[in-house]
Amino acid sequence: MTKLFTPITFRGLTLKNRVIVAPMCQYSARHGFANDWHLVHLGRFALGGFSLVIAEATGVSPEGRISYGCLGLWEDAQIPPLKRITEFLHKNGAAAGIQLAHAGRKASSPLPWRGSFNETDAEKAEFGFESWTPVAPSAERQTPSSPMPAMLDLAGMALVREQWVAATKRAEAAGFDMIELHAAHGYLLNQFLSPIANMREDAYGGCLENRMRFPLEVARAVRAAWPVEKPAFVRISVTDWIEGGVTVAESVTYARELKEIGYDVVHCTSSGFAGAQIPVGPLYQVPLSEAVRNGAGVPTAAVGLITKPTDAEQILQRGQADLIALARQALDDPNWPLHAMRELVQGDSYGNWPPQAGYAVRNKDRALGIFQP
Repeated sequence: MTKLFTPITFRGLTLKNRVIVAPMCQYSARHGFANDWHLVHLGRFALGGFSLVIAEATGVSPEGRISYGCLGLWEDAQIPPLKRITEFLHKNGAAAGIQLAHAGRKASSPLPWRGSFNETDAEKAEFGFESWTPVAPSAERQTPSSPMPAMLDLAGMALVREQWVAATKRAEAAGFDMIELHAAHGYLLNQFLSPIANMREDAYGGCLENRMRFPLEVARAVRAAWPVEKPAFVRISVTDWIEGGVTVAESVTYARELKEIGYDVVHCTSSGFAGAQIPVGPLYQVPLSEAVRNGAGVPTAAVGLITKPTDAEQILQRGQADLIALARQALDDPNWPLHAMRELVQGDSYGNWPPQAGYAVRNKDRALGIFQP
């Protein structure tokens, strides 16, 4: 029996299969508000058969956004457009998740498809252009051309923690089934954890115990604010891929602490800092998921250039992960689970398509001579 299409339960949430959509920034919001782009972008994955769709990194504060085009959840007015999305996902068979984030020193960045702040005055007005001074564990730039961040003092850290709590409560009001704490990719919590970005000399810098302190404080506060019956995931960069950065062994220790707090799944990715030497290739992050799953005894999601259904199935069968997370592959093929089911599962899979489409796809395949009842 294929494992990819068997249900799995975390707390009170049962996912219909093991294929989920990883958060993908769209840089298409205006002042943090979701719009029709986000509805269609996320909604198509529910139609395509994914069991869980996780909305992009959503700023817990205006200055916590990666760019001025990122989603936010720092005010109640941002709840209704997100609730519209969760309702659509639910009606079409998918659970709804959201990744709550603070970009730290990587905030106030240009939109990736522009590459620089080259907006005209008219475009600035149209897109809701904003810029600000980022905050970080230390006054250290991400790159020589990045803005110099302001170092967070204890009061500032307490404020950020409370902003995360407030955003968590708004996520519940918006109808999300799970949240994911973003502690990866060189953003704020990852900055505290990594010696690459954390140069502090107080109780929040230096040894691993100190560097974990603030991320774990945030993790505890968020888990306490989120309903006990709903699962919480956390995304971590298992390695920085930089000498002197976070190691796999440190991440295993970190994951154990997160499990103890009550996080149900560790979403295993990597990197986030300038200068990383990343061995990019098919399935390149799967061993990181396996190391955390085995070392910390916690369920994991594997992500990163997983494109073939047979590979996804083998990852689960080998015990390297509990969930398969797709991002760019999902963009390329929003119907990936439906196509994978037809490849891996014997029998008629057309009934898994939305009724508006399944009969038409069946007839197309029959006409091409590839239909199998």
